[in-house]
Amino acid sequence: MSIGLVVFDIAGTTVKDKGNINEFFRNSFSNAGIPEVDKADVDEVMGYRKKDAIEIIVKKYKPGSEKNEAYIEGIHDDFTKQMVHYYETCEGLEPLPFAEKVFKELQKKNIKVALNTGFTRMITTPILNRLGWDKASFIDEVICSDEVPEGRPYPFMIEKLMQKLKITNAEDVAKVGDTKVDIEEGLNAGCGVVVGVTTGAYTKEELRKYQPDYIIDSLEFLPSLIL
Repeated sequence: MSIGLVVFDIAGTTVKDKGNINEFFRNSFSNAGIPEVDKADVDEVMGYRKKDAIEIIVKKYKPGSEKNEAYIEGIHDDFTKQMVHYYETCEGLEPLPFAEKVFKELQKKNIKVALNTGFTRMITTPILNRLGWDKASFIDEVICSDEVPEGRPYPFMIEKLMQKLKITNAEDVAKVGDTKVDIEEGLNAGCGVVVGVTTGAYTKEELRKYQPDYIIDSLEFLPSLIL
């Protein structure tokens, strides 16, 4: 096995997450008549395509309404507006420690660097713009959950990145993320290395349940695992 591509999640893995995603999710549910959604229930669906995550929560708190497409779409639109405004205006939006250094170190070793996310492109664009990652040479490709047939834990985002970056063997891919579905996505894609990070939504103990190859507390430790 020789890693030729590393696929990183965004929020909580390479970009600092202050819990705002969870807060905005719960705001959107409250606005749709589902107050007091438990924070832990929202953490459980972090990393999913956001429309899928909404359906999971609605099914639990308002059974039957998850089949109402207009209702789900309304919650998703509300959430998207909140997130876009936040990422366009918030102070302190920044990469997690060592993220950019690791990207550059991998590329020096001829390893491609890609980002994937449960966000739509509409939410992802202001993140990339604010960080200057939309034009950064140290990121080879970015893909969003609304650009494939299904989001995580399905492997479609990784498979599309492999096609774009001409990686033919999934064993040559490493997946790095902070949630259950990041790990499941990597395993479902057949990635050679799957790494969980504790900088986002899940603790080390929570990540361990899903059996990644490694769990790290900082991206600083990633190159030593795959180089």
